[in-house]
Amino acid sequence: MIRVGIGYDSHRFVAGRALVLGGVTVPHPYGLAGHSDADAVAHALTDAILGAAAAGDIGRLFPDTDPRWKDADSLELLGSAHEVVRRRGLAFRQADLTIITEQPKLGPHLAAMAERLAGRLGVAAGDINLKAKTNEGMGFIGRGEGLAVLAVATLEAR
Repeated sequence: MIRVGIGYDSHRFVAGRALVLGGVTVPHPYGLAGHSDADAVAHALTDAILGAAAAGDIGRLFPDTDPRWKDADSLELLGSAHEVVRRRGLAFRQADLTIITEQPKLGPHLAAMAERLAGRLGVAAGDINLKAKTNEGMGFIGRGEGLAVLAVATLEAR
């Protein structure tokens, strides 16, 4: 049995924080606002695998009202969500993610992000596909106010 889940996340840019995407710190004058480290790539992937397992979402597992998750490493949250999926008898197989932002240019960082995400999920980096797109100047992304990430993940019954 194959199961597919979709994840989405978006965050505003803010001064005074590092920009962490896919577990990689990307040089940029702004980071992302959020309760945890605001890694929108890890958050979207977490929601995609939880969705494929019919196991809720990141906000249900790690609510932003709980001080335990303040400034949490989102790769740790992804790993915990992966354990939930594994306990349900499902194995992560692959994911495809699209990061939508005008800046910074992410091409040089995508391979490192794939390595970090794959390492957390126990798969090869080739099982994680990442793409970066702009929003062609439209909307909050086009104005440089933040970014968004779409993710699709495939799980298989073990």
